[in-house]
Amino acid sequence: MISWVLRAVALGALVVGLRTALGFGMVHWPTHGAWMRLLCLVVLLAAVLAWGVLDGRRDRIAHGDPERGADLTILWLKAAVAGGLGSGAVAWILDFLPKIDLGDNGLLFELTAGASFIILLIFIPALIGVGIGRRLAGRKSGGDSTSHLSHGLPAAA
Repeated sequence: MISWVLRAVALGALVVGLRTALGFGMVHWPTHGAWMRLLCLVVLLAAVLAWGVLDGRRDRIAHGDPERGADLTILWLKAAVAGGLGSGAVAWILDFLPKIDLGDNGLLFELTAGASFIILLIFIPALIGVGIGRRLAGRKSGGDSTSHLSHGLPAAA
């Protein structure tokens, strides 16, 4: 349980921090908004992808058999949902503070459309990273774990 909570809190805090920095930047340098949005998106995607790669490598090293690995899909789904909803709620609360501009979105928007976008931004790159990490760890451990399929050889029981 701790692993998905850690991911949710860390990535939710990253989202809130990036949104706060973006809001500050948009107030002071409004003509550079497109570049700032792109930079925030790249930072979030890179963090999620890197964490997913680490999870995938760690899982493949711990479980050499691809059929026996941990269920990282549900772990990352829980982390994404909690991170998306939590960051939306915190951003809505922070928007009431003076000098912090986060877009003046309502609570309903933050917990539905805003949260669903953040959930997808966390979940999909994380699973891509898990796949990459498992693939990289499979190659380092003496070959691809699916190589028996490409050679037409039966899998070892």
